[in-house]
Amino acid sequence: MDEPERLWSESPQGGSAAAGGPTRAELKALYRKLDRILGQIERSEDISAMLERILESLITGFKDELGFESGRLYKRDGEDFYLCCRYGTSKGAPIGFRLPRDYPAHERTLAEGLVIIRPGEPGFDKEIEDAIGVTSTFAAIAVGRGSAYVFAFSIRGEIKEENILYSLGAVRHVVNLKLEQQKLTGILEESREIQESLLPSGPPAFAGYDIDGRSRPTEIVGGDLFDYIRLGETLLGVAIGDASGHGLPAALMARDVVTGLRMGLHADLKVVRVIERLNEVIHQATLSSKFISLFYGELETNGTLIYCNAGHNPPLLRKGDSIVELDRGGLILGPRRGARYDRGYVQLDSGDTVALFTDGLVEHESPAGEPFGEERLQNLLYAHAEATARELVDAVFAAVDAHARGKPQKDDMTAVVIRRL
Repeated sequence: MDEPERLWSESPQGGSAAAGGPTRAELKALYRKLDRILGQIERSEDISAMLERILESLITGFKDELGFESGRLYKRDGEDFYLCCRYGTSKGAPIGFRLPRDYPAHERTLAEGLVIIRPGEPGFDKEIEDAIGVTSTFAAIAVGRGSAYVFAFSIRGEIKEENILYSLGAVRHVVNLKLEQQKLTGILEESREIQESLLPSGPPAFAGYDIDGRSRPTEIVGGDLFDYIRLGETLLGVAIGDASGHGLPAALMARDVVTGLRMGLHADLKVVRVIERLNEVIHQATLSSKFISLFYGELETNGTLIYCNAGHNPPLLRKGDSIVELDRGGLILGPRRGARYDRGYVQLDSGDTVALFTDGLVEHESPAGEPFGEERLQNLLYAHAEATARELVDAVFAAVDAHARGKPQKDDMTAVVIRRL
């Protein structure tokens, strides 16, 4: 972690300017130990468990340097705070004990963020502290957004005030960072779960076809999408798309497009009309600078594929020794209001294969900067003419990874394979 702003001024000899205060070397040593202890504490899905671990580590780690003999963790509940954890030698109030909301020592902690309070000082209520098990000087810090938690430490022996203020100031800073990271991770995890719930859980069972797909995001969540939409016993919708950018904003747009596509199709709208309505919705969205490419096709059991390509990488149809690009449609969704789209039509015969993909796959580079490219993808379609859909998807990702030779991907990658049996 970054060293916090110094709470002292250095003398020419490297000591503290305050008479009798800690030297620069002492504070540096404290900081290194604090950094090591807090760095070993991993974020947890349970915030309270993470904070309890921090409390325990500070009591055991700074018993000698700072005189910490016990500690308590309080959690906000409305305007009150209740005791949710204690560690060390102190005994007293049970877990769940509530501090009076108007207790002056507590109000001062919330107002200042970091305090040291000695017995006999204004605000030290002996009756309340005896109930908690505190008979000596204590230090307290408020952490979290809205001061959601309070750490309190009982101190024995000599009070090294500058050392305590320095160390707990750093602790407060780092704990607040960990809580913000925890919150962001939670948001991203929820977004990932939402996105995964919208993606197919497995290949569809559709008579006469072998279908499989896979998506690999760059970050926790991604802007690529693919979907299978059952429209009847003899009709299956297949979609693939790529929102601009990646990460959370792109994932949210992909989610909205999947939802809108499903709603439009189940309202019995025609392919082109659904795409045009999606374009209007995306164009009018708050994030008007965003856009998304989308390929959507409706596959019939007799081999007919009617599709619309809204600015997406044209899927590749291998028919025998030839490759056909499915490029009929129109503009990418979002930039232009009132855009109009065409539909395309192809007939899939026995053994024909369609490969749908996003540009992150064909643009993935080797260490020398050479993209994988569509030519290599076409060669895979020829080389694996007899492969199952799953085997071909596996072969595509394996070939891209081999080409990259460990170079990190810069964009989300998705591939869907449709084979007529």
